[in-house]
Amino acid sequence: MAIRLRRARSLGTRAKSKFDSVDTVRSGPHRGLTYGLTRAMGRNNRGIITSRHRGGGHKRLYRQIDFRRSKKNVLGRIVTVECDPNRGAYTSLVHYEDGDKGYILHPEGLGVGDAIMTGPEAPITVGNASPLTHVPLGTVIHSIEIAPGKGGQPARAAGASAKLIAKEGRSATLGLPSGEVRLIPQSCLAAVGQVGNVNSNSRVLGKAGSKRWLGVRPRVRGVVMNPVDHPHGGGEGRAPIGRKKPSTPWGRTALGGRSRRMNRYSDNYILRRRKAS
Repeated sequence: MAIRLRRARSLGTRAKSKFDSVDTVRSGPHRGLTYGLTRAMGRNNRGIITSRHRGGGHKRLYRQIDFRRSKKNVLGRIVTVECDPNRGAYTSLVHYEDGDKGYILHPEGLGVGDAIMTGPEAPITVGNASPLTHVPLGTVIHSIEIAPGKGGQPARAAGASAKLIAKEGRSATLGLPSGEVRLIPQSCLAAVGQVGNVNSNSRVLGKAGSKRWLGVRPRVRGVVMNPVDHPHGGGEGRAPIGRKKPSTPWGRTALGGRSRRMNRYSDNYILRRRKAS
């Protein structure tokens, strides 16, 4: 998908860019596969903020995406390629031969009218989904199940993809987009190809209001706060943070510190940790 620069008609559009939406439809989503989305604005069930800088934004409809690829051995055809306000990737509406309809993540290189299939008998082509047992080594895949029947979880963002590295026994070795190498059962389902909208991170919003429409609130640096609000705060003038390492507002190590819990059940399946941020 090409990125088109906006003509500078105001300060907000001077550096703004947008996707050239020639290949995507502009009509609304399929009504039977959507429902109203009530967002928590970063609050938990007690109303306490647990994720900062979230709130506001445009009203959204949630598209029910079939991450489980529940229609097995039924031929389907791509009818639309649509923008989804709830994710960076595009979604595709699929009409199946038995009359059912469903949304899937749009793979790169697939267009309107192309056929897809899910199941062990599906050919290894872009858009099809098959158990890892039938996927050749070195294949680029996305929307991978961690447990059979649970639905695709890793490699679902725009432009994301994983690679099937090896198979041994009942397990397959995957290289994930984060750099982590881990084992999952070969009976898990995975879609072939890369998630579409590869240039999603190259878009320039141009103004602060565009970020607010997405539901992201402003961020304030800790060094400009008071000591009661942040460990970096306080001091006279433009003072340093006064610590050996940067920290979060609650005093934990920030900017590269490991935050994964120890002794998780999945530790035995991870062969190589992800890259440090």
